[in-house]
Amino acid sequence: MNNAGMDEKKIDALWSHLHWLTVLAQQGSYTAAADRLGVSKAAMSQRIADLERQAGVPLVRRTTRSVRLTEAGQSLVDDTRNAFEHIAQSFAEVVDQAGAPRGLLRVTAPVAFARQQLMPRLANFLRDYPEVRLELDLSDRLRSLATEGFDLAIRHTAAPPDTHVAWPLCQTHSVLVASKRYLQQRGTPGQPMELTGHSCLHYPRAQDTPAWTFEPEAALAHASAQRVTVPVSGALAANNSEALREAAAADLGIALLPDFSAQAALITGELTRVLPHWRPVGAFAEQLYAIRPYSAHVPRAVTALVNYLRLSLTNGFAVGN
Repeated sequence: MNNAGMDEKKIDALWSHLHWLTVLAQQGSYTAAADRLGVSKAAMSQRIADLERQAGVPLVRRTTRSVRLTEAGQSLVDDTRNAFEHIAQSFAEVVDQAGAPRGLLRVTAPVAFARQQLMPRLANFLRDYPEVRLELDLSDRLRSLATEGFDLAIRHTAAPPDTHVAWPLCQTHSVLVASKRYLQQRGTPGQPMELTGHSCLHYPRAQDTPAWTFEPEAALAHASAQRVTVPVSGALAANNSEALREAAAADLGIALLPDFSAQAALITGELTRVLPHWRPVGAFAEQLYAIRPYSAHVPRAVTALVNYLRLSLTNGFAVGN
């Protein structure tokens, strides 16, 4: 057998090794790459060592903190990445054509929204689509969908990225809430400026002095209606709406929340609306989206979940007056 034949056999045996190298380059560490592939870190390290031995040159520079590719390793990844992505997409399209939606969906969503609104809806979805499996990541950190391998993200944003496909799910609004006991003790404000005399539980922002902005509901009909901005301070600031809601329920003050976070407590009477005729503006985004990286083929399981959420969230998060 000639040397070319032997080389081809060796190359054929190393296809998976090359794929693992592209994943390592994408993830930036052996641990993250092993997690992404569902293998052990030791197996990951062994595959890369085998590939380097066959290539005859180092492909990876290892340090105590990170992994970087050598020039040869980066060249291999650059030349093969698109081919592997095309193979994965083609196979996914073939599998997706057969029968009902199926397979693993990796979804990332904000913590408060996922706990309060998404989780109660997922049980019915999984019953309706028994061949779909969900892996849910609850995080307020903006994930890189392509790099971290997520199929879908739920985002509370005013401007979804142009590089992604964004399906609007529903509108959301901000509401001002407090416990009845707090209002009995401290009084109920009738105008936004009266909030300066109250403990205002707020989401920390970049500005030095926290402030809330309002416009009268009449502004929806009269564009010239004046906005009012009020500096606020209080016993607690937190970057999580659940924490602010619980603080308000514990009589610590008046909280500004997204309606999806306040809805259950308002329905049960644990909290009540404050300044219901004034509309908070600029505090939180007013639209929920399902977002995924652009691709020519959208798995049927993704489409099924997006359609299910859009139907389930049709009426938004009514909180009444």
